[in-house]
Amino acid sequence: MLSILLVTFPFFALVLAGYLAAQRRMLPLEAIPGLNGFVLFFALPCMLYRFGSTTPIAQLLDLSVAAVYLLCGLVLVAFAIAVTRNERIRWNDAAFGALVAAFPNSGFMGVPLLVALLGAQAAGPVIVMIVVDMVVTSSLCVALSRLDDGQGHGRAAMLDAARKALRGVAANPMPWAILGGALASYLEWRLPAPVEKTAWLLADAASPVALFTIGAVLARSQIQASHPMPVSDYLPVALMKLLLHPLLVLAVGATAMQWGAGLSPFALTVMVLTAALPSASNVSLLAERMGADNGRIARIILVTTAASFLSFSAAVSLVQ
Repeated sequence: MLSILLVTFPFFALVLAGYLAAQRRMLPLEAIPGLNGFVLFFALPCMLYRFGSTTPIAQLLDLSVAAVYLLCGLVLVAFAIAVTRNERIRWNDAAFGALVAAFPNSGFMGVPLLVALLGAQAAGPVIVMIVVDMVVTSSLCVALSRLDDGQGHGRAAMLDAARKALRGVAANPMPWAILGGALASYLEWRLPAPVEKTAWLLADAASPVALFTIGAVLARSQIQASHPMPVSDYLPVALMKLLLHPLLVLAVGATAMQWGAGLSPFALTVMVLTAALPSASNVSLLAERMGADNGRIARIILVTTAASFLSFSAAVSLVQ
């Protein structure tokens, strides 16, 4: 366990550093969007491109990983909505609660952390899961969030929201970086040396800046929280993320392996540990844009991030 904590501690320490920097205003809250933009549009795409271009194309097209992970995501989204939706938590809030329960922080935290723990071969399955979450799970939850828009217009609003979500995916540089890396891997093509060195420098900056930014975003969300909230509104969803999600992936993946699916034990290990990660911090921005209760989403992300220092380390110990 100590050897695992030696690997995981620096990652969570950087999140804590960003949190304290924003909480104590050493980092102005106005600077956080700039950090987020640097990670999203520059550093993280370069990191994903590097891993994609150096990963065998077969790992990036692993349909068994995609199918098992997608099935688990759909089950968890349906369960989270069924359990949490009530008179106060309508479709909009329930859908984004379900998304934050099923969408781990695989981009900002998962890729560098799992590569540090398991080696470079862990990048392939994580990248597959990032694509599933960004393209399918996010679009589905955004569409479901529009069901509050009246009986007569609910279906049309849902389709319109799904189209907007897909346009958002198209405007996000991360899937394009993954696609470019996969194409480079397939063609066995490398960037010109000066360009590659520049991209790799940005890729090296992705992990520390992204983790620091996660902490700053969480602190900003807590500072801007506008109203008190019962623990029952967010703690059950946090438990779904940290406990139910990895257990569901483990159970479905193990069953698929017994039925002869082409899922390797190593890929299943990566999938379980990815599911054990805290909730994705970018869901908070999406929820705010769509008019959901961002205070609730921010609390779920904060609880899962704080608790996952121990829960994720325990998951690594159990799986390995």
